[in-house]
Amino acid sequence: MATNDNFFERVYDVAKKIPYGRVTTYGAIANFLGAKQSARMVGWAMNASAKHEDIPAHRVVNRVGLLSGKHHFEGTSVMQQMLEAEGIQIEDHKVVNFETHLWDPAKHL
Repeated sequence: MATNDNFFERVYDVAKKIPYGRVTTYGAIANFLGAKQSARMVGWAMNASAKHEDIPAHRVVNRVGLLSGKHHFEGTSVMQQMLEAEGIQIEDHKVVNFETHLWDPAKHL
């Protein structure tokens, strides 16, 4: 499990850098960490991040902007509410103008 713990910590380090009002994807984080095929593992890390209040897991969405992790938040629309509070419009559980809000760690870190 130590390998997963280390990977999760690396994921959390990237997630903490996602700017307010922006989103990134599981795959973008995995790619940045040199683990291109590990988007699902990034998702597992985000799911396990609830015990860390400083990790903005709500800013991580799937490759098309869908709020695929929304069921891991307390309440039925907490992830959406958190994103909308940051000025990101959501329709049908998906980020509107996804490309405008997308933050790619490979381009910004």
